[in-house]
Amino acid sequence: MQRVLNLLVRSLTLLVALAAFGFLHLAVAQNSTPPPDPGGKEEPAHQADTAGEPLAPPSASLEKASQMEANSLALVLGPGDEADITVYGAPDLSEHTRVGADGNISMPLIGYVRVGGLSSSEAEAAIEAQLRQNNILNDPRVSVFVKEYTSSGISVAGEVAKPGFYSAVGPHRLFDVLQAAGGPTDRAASKVVISHRGETETTTLDISKDPAAMAISNIELQPGDTIVVPKAGIVYVLGEVTRPGGYVLNSTGGITVLQVVAVAGGPTHVASAGKTRLLRRTASGFQEQQIDLKKLLRGKTQDVSVRNEDILFIPTSGVKSALNASALVATVGTAAIYHATF
Repeated sequence: MQRVLNLLVRSLTLLVALAAFGFLHLAVAQNSTPPPDPGGKEEPAHQADTAGEPLAPPSASLEKASQMEANSLALVLGPGDEADITVYGAPDLSEHTRVGADGNISMPLIGYVRVGGLSSSEAEAAIEAQLRQNNILNDPRVSVFVKEYTSSGISVAGEVAKPGFYSAVGPHRLFDVLQAAGGPTDRAASKVVISHRGETETTTLDISKDPAAMAISNIELQPGDTIVVPKAGIVYVLGEVTRPGGYVLNSTGGITVLQVVAVAGGPTHVASAGKTRLLRRTASGFQEQQIDLKKLLRGKTQDVSVRNEDILFIPTSGVKSALNASALVATVGTAAIYHATF
């Protein structure tokens, strides 16, 4: 009897332990499961918060504005320009070519394509359209890389160190192009004349040494523009002056004998100022005028105006022989050039 009771007690203890273990396992399983949404809807895993973000501007408007700006500054193809044309997926159609005098290029299978006056992107579209029209490719992709623009550069002429034709690729403001041309010479006037392709009117800009004025004059140039740096008017003061040479006439007003003699440092102590000669070039040759510089300096006679290419010669006192006009003109080529403010 006692053995039966002990067996029943052990069985009951085992059942209680199994029940406790099952209840604990159920509780753990319930805690690991996310609670159901009261509304019966599942919450999405992640939702970006865009309430505080500004609305993006329409991309079409931005692309159109960017394209218009790019087209306004783009270089265009013209006769003689050299380009590499690549047709992706069709290497037999790719080639290196030059634009003909009529503005056309010749390509395999499609013949002539007019690209003159087009930018590189516009030329790409024209070639792609021709490939589709001739049923060569259904969805062509073309790249036009211009290696050399020979028709859309900027010409620089006149009084610069290296006149010539300069590429308009990259920055091309006035002073950039003048620097590429070696800068103005000593005989250059303080101004430039700019003409635009297809226009009859020209633009004249004064070149000042003032930084603010220089910034205003440093305008943007366009392909096809021509820059001419004119030669300045020069008056030569030779003979017995402190600083003989040629003096650039950059003044807007009239210049006189006293003014040019003053910037030349005045007569030396051995000068024969009363026997000064003024030589002026005319259609029939040089004309000579005697000037009494001594009386001019003392204010006893009226001052004399000078012009471009005039030669003022002040001889040495005590010298009986005087240089003739031909000898004076011959010395002009070796005279130093000065930029003076009158």
